[in-house]
Amino acid sequence: MATTEAKAFAELLTELKDRSGQSYGALAAKLHVSTSTLHRYCNGDAVPAEFSVAERFGRLCGAKGEEFVELHRRWILADEARRRSRSAPAAPVEVPSEEAAPEAPEAEPAVVAEPGTATSRRRKRLYITLAAAAVVAAVAVPAVIFGPLNDSSTDRSSVASEVPGGGASKSASPSSSPSASPSPDKSPSPKASPSDKVTPSGKASGGGDAGGGKGAVAGVPVKVNTKPYAYENPCSQHYLVDRPASEVPPPPNEPDAPGWVAAFGAVSSGSQFIELAIQGTGSETVVLNGLNVRVVSSDEPLAWNDFATGVGCGGNVTTRAFSVDLDAGRPSLTTKGGQRDFPYSVSESDPEVFQISANASARYVSWYLELEWSSGGRDGVLRVDDHGQPFRTSGSEGRPSFQYLLGGDSKWEPAPVQDPDQYP
Repeated sequence: MATTEAKAFAELLTELKDRSGQSYGALAAKLHVSTSTLHRYCNGDAVPAEFSVAERFGRLCGAKGEEFVELHRRWILADEARRRSRSAPAAPVEVPSEEAAPEAPEAEPAVVAEPGTATSRRRKRLYITLAAAAVVAAVAVPAVIFGPLNDSSTDRSSVASEVPGGGASKSASPSSSPSASPSPDKSPSPKASPSDKVTPSGKASGGGDAGGGKGAVAGVPVKVNTKPYAYENPCSQHYLVDRPASEVPPPPNEPDAPGWVAAFGAVSSGSQFIELAIQGTGSETVVLNGLNVRVVSSDEPLAWNDFATGVGCGGNVTTRAFSVDLDAGRPSLTTKGGQRDFPYSVSESDPEVFQISANASARYVSWYLELEWSSGGRDGVLRVDDHGQPFRTSGSEGRPSFQYLLGGDSKWEPAPVQDPDQYP
C-alpha cells in the first residue's frame, strides 16, 4: 500500500510528466526503466532507490531549480517512509498466559498421541514456536534497553557518527586536534588486485558495503544521509587511480561510484562533490547552527593518473550549495550562488539537502565535517564522513589525464590539454 509520502512524491512526478506532454513509454525508454516501473513511480506504489532516477526524470520533463528542490525533498520523505515500512517489526506471537489458560481435563486417554502421528507433529510445532517466541522475548529486552550507538544499516551513503564526548556537548574549538576521532591511515590506499570487480549494486566484490549507512545516532534528534561521491553533473567527477589506463574499467555512473572508488582505491581529483540529506528524527525542530571542516592530514598531491567520468555534459541542479577550499590554511565552508548561510532548521517532515564542492589543487587532504545542532535545551556535534573514514580529495595538476569516449571502440584515451586562455 502506498504511503502518504510516496503519494506526494508521485503527484509531483505526474504533474511534471503531464506538463511535458511525453508518454510513459517514451520517458521510460529514456530513463532505462520499464513502462510498468515508471507507472508504479507515478502512482505511488514504488519509490526509486536512488534520487538520480527522479532527477533524470525531472530533467526530461523540463523541471526548474525550485522544482528540483521540492522533488528532492519529497523523495527523501518517501524513501524514509519506505524504509520504515520495511523495517517495521512483525506482529508478536501471542502466548497464552498460565493464568488465562483453562485447565486441561484430567483424563483424555483417547487424545494421547503416539509418536509420529499428525497430532504429535502439530504439538511439536506448537512447542517449538512457543519456545522460539520465549527466546526472542528474552533477547529483545536487553536490546531495547541498551540499544546500539549507531544505526548499522548501509544504503547509497556514508555513516555520520557522534563526536567522541557525547551528542549533548559542544564541539571543541577549531584548533583542537582531531585525534579523538578514529585515526585513519594517512597513506594512499594500496593498489587493488587486477581481480577486483565492481558489482552493479556499487559494492566491491569480496568486501563490505562500499557506500555507507544512515547517519542516525542514538539520542541525537538529527540524522545525516551522506553521498560522498555525488555528481554535480553526470560527467563532472574526476578520480585519481594508481593504475595505468589499460587496467582501469569504464567510469561508473553515480549510484555505482562508491563501489568503483573502493575497488580501485580511487581518490576524488581536483574537486569532490558531497551531498548531505539532513532530517530530524522526530516532530521537534532541530536547528543546524553550523557545518565545520576538520582536516586530518594535508600532504603533497598524489602522483597518480587522472580519469574523468565522461565528456560533454550539462549543468548541475543547485539546492543548498556550499564550497570549501581545501588548499587553504584553515578550510571552511562558504556559500555559493547567493545561498544564505547558517542557521537552518529541520524536522522529520522538513529535511534539508546540502551540496558541498570541496576543491583541492595543491594538496592531498583527508578531512571530515562536524554538524553543530541544537534542539530544546540540548545541543551537540555530529561527525559526517565517508563510512567512518575521512573524505579524501587530491589535486591533480600536471598528472596524466584520460577521458572515456563512448562509441564502437570505447576505451580510455589521453584527454586534450586545455588552453588556459581559452578556458579561463
